[in-house]
Amino acid sequence: MTPSTYPLFWRDPALPYVELRQVLDGRKVSYAPHSHEAWSIGAILEGESEFLCADRLHAVERGALVMMNPDVVHACNPRQDSPWAYYMMHLDKDWLASLLFDAGIREHRSWQNTHLDTLTFDTLVTADLYELFVVVCERLMAAELSSSDKSQILESYFIRLFKHLNNNAEITTTMLPSNNLYPVANYLNQFCLEDTSIELISAEFGFSTGYLVRAFKRHFNMTPHAYRLNRRIQLGQQALKQGQPIADVAQTVGFSDQAHFHRIFKQRVAATPDQYRRSMGPV
Repeated sequence: MTPSTYPLFWRDPALPYVELRQVLDGRKVSYAPHSHEAWSIGAILEGESEFLCADRLHAVERGALVMMNPDVVHACNPRQDSPWAYYMMHLDKDWLASLLFDAGIREHRSWQNTHLDTLTFDTLVTADLYELFVVVCERLMAAELSSSDKSQILESYFIRLFKHLNNNAEITTTMLPSNNLYPVANYLNQFCLEDTSIELISAEFGFSTGYLVRAFKRHFNMTPHAYRLNRRIQLGQQALKQGQPIADVAQTVGFSDQAHFHRIFKQRVAATPDQYRRSMGPV
């Protein structure tokens, strides 16, 4: 693997609400279905890829922006032999919601998912907004700019982006329908470090195991087991960003050995724990 195939992560302790990933040659980058706690936006720089999100498959290529609401299950992988390159940015949803509220763009200071969550916006987003996002990413990774300058660049861009989206698409809040699977999901989130069998969890909530697995996967696009693993990886990412040793993180987030953690982490993050822990920026 040449250095150009390594994923690069940029972070700044002064800007804890943003993380940026750059991939220059993604032909060997492969993701299993996963989700993020953050709101996410990405730019395809080169090549072509297939973006599976909320049971819809999108073909994306250079010039496309993709946006994902928090907790939406997705996977984006290159088409065969395509020299796929991209930026992917993750923003703390509460920071973004507060920014848009203060700018008069959204009505709530807490994040509310909208239908603008899982689409590619090559039709809604103008070419200049795509190019400007690429410039924002380049400036975040520029060593000569201060954290304050980078914060202003971020705020300016996302205010402009969401004003444009509001003016060009009807924004509707996604209201989660009442569903008896949400208590199970909440349990898996809260007790993700426990190894309670799915059979016992099913019985606790009054389901047969077969029904729970089928219904949960249909609704959340993950089995209960995969959902629990995804949450453990999210916790692992948080710990790695704080510089904790990989072996300690693996044990802390519920993996019996470091090799198992490494394999599951790479499937969902498309980077090894060591690659993820290392980052550009003033750390």
